[in-house]
Amino acid sequence: MEALDFEAQISTNRRGVTFVLAGKNGAVECMIVRAALEACFWLPTDADDAKMMKTFHDGVHRIHAVAHRKLLARPSTRLELTTADFSRG
Repeated sequence: MEALDFEAQISTNRRGVTFVLAGKNGAVECMIVRAALEACFWLPTDADDAKMMKTFHDGVHRIHAVAHRKLLARPSTRLELTTADFSRG
């Protein structure tokens, strides 16, 4: 699975960062929620959009890996990554 050339962006409700991955059956719309960025990637709670995007890009390989595993387990056309998806155990 690969990331497509669609640029990651802040969701319209500022609830997270949206991005697109290429799945078996086409493009998959994905979002990592802000709470997951705060809990797992050290995003400050008062961070602005630029800091949220930087945090996303700093963790993009791990984010894509978790999204890939979640899609393999439960194929879908839309995917939301939460803090629980990054918890081990």
